Amino acid sequence: MNIIIAGDGRVGSTLARELSAEGYDLTLIDSDPHILESSVSRYDVMTVSGNCASMPTLRQAGVMDADLLIAVTSADEVNLLCCTTAHALNPKLHTIARIRNPEYIHQIYDMQDTFGLSMGINPEKQAAREMERLLKFPGFLRREVFAKGRTEIVELKVDAESKLRDARLMDLGSIVKCRILVCAVLREGTSMVPSGNFVLREGDRVFVTAPTENLAILLKNLGILTRRVRRVMFCGGDRVSYYLAELLKNSGIQVRIIEADEARCRELFAMLPDAEIIHADVSDPEVLEDAGLGNCDAMVTLTEMDQLNMILSLHAIARGIPQVITKMSQVDNRTLIDSLNLGSVICPKELCCNDILRYVRAMQNQTGAALSVHTIADGQVEALEFPVEANTKFCGVPLKKLKLKPNVLIASISRGAHTEIPNGESMFAQGDTLVVVTSGRGVLKQINDIFQ
Repeated sequence: MNIIIAGDGRVGSTLARELSAEGYDLTLIDSDPHILESSVSRYDVMTVSGNCASMPTLRQAGVMDADLLIAVTSADEVNLLCCTTAHALNPKLHTIARIRNPEYIHQIYDMQDTFGLSMGINPEKQAAREMERLLKFPGFLRREVFAKGRTEIVELKVDAESKLRDARLMDLGSIVKCRILVCAVLREGTSMVPSGNFVLREGDRVFVTAPTENLAILLKNLGILTRRVRRVMFCGGDRVSYYLAELLKNSGIQVRIIEADEARCRELFAMLPDAEIIHADVSDPEVLEDAGLGNCDAMVTLTEMDQLNMILSLHAIARGIPQVITKMSQVDNRTLIDSLNLGSVICPKELCCNDILRYVRAMQNQTGAALSVHTIADGQVEALEFPVEANTKFCGVPLKKLKLKPNVLIASISRGAHTEIPNGESMFAQGDTLVVVTSGRGVLKQINDIFQ
């Protein structure tokens, strides 16, 4: 498959790394030749320097023979014009554009065909949805949703007081008193898919699969506080802040936003009449205290600087704030981030790339392709949702008789409104949905790839 990526910034570079590793033919377009030189030295890609929205540049990049164009420059308007122009040159082309401006949301949806757009991606809105789920269900570091919300993979950390500390996985049922499956563990930066004899240790990050209705039972029996969030403080008034406040406005959660830029404060005041907007510098600890940090149930750090977000989160945790969410624009140094207690870490770039990766795989494998793709355990493990179709192998065969590829695990089976955490006697049938977890090097592009 021939893919053109327009924009070699953080998202474009990450996509180039992931897609080149999967063997796709890639061409990168960027106006900065020095950035392109860096990508050529790291990935197996072709490059074109120029304006990605112009016909000559798109022709030079091979748009007439391309299957997919992904526009992820820093400007929404350029991304839209790039997709529109490329689709006019090649009507069979699939196009994906990153669109971040809230003013364009409804316009993009209503005029999708006019723009020649196959899919629009909004990383900030995706991040806000992730944060909303965490605020509405405190106690987890991360939540990944599958099967139309019926099953989830959640992240927990084993601390010194945790009931999971020194517990064998086969004994978890007697502790949590509900059906769960530990599908991955991250220990000292290394991920593993554990067996039943695996013993959890302090500091482990544990990724658990469970039906959504079991999550409250899980938290209760682990003794993790699940006090409802009523007051939340946002440090920074960026786009994520706006989207998150919009999602929370009907939830009875009081939102307080602290933003240093006066003009942005006025914009937020006009757009979010139910939120409290404070014009102040969040880097000053006295500002946080004066704004009522001590009375908040949660704090979300949303400034444009990762380092400041990390410092603010560390301060909030030291102050005993029950729930802290940290936005990171990049998480390249995962060892450092994991060594710090930052609460839940959300990276909009990763969410964006995961959705695009799912679309690419679905294009190549029209039958049995993944419905969703999530990376967990600091990117070392993938969780994929697959439909069971007519050509899926081994339907009606107990799982204990199947030979799966190494480091592949069937984590859940959903059938209608029912979700099952499987055992050896479980079987899947056409129409079911499987959540599959893999820590192997091979890419699972369709459901039949899980079998040996």
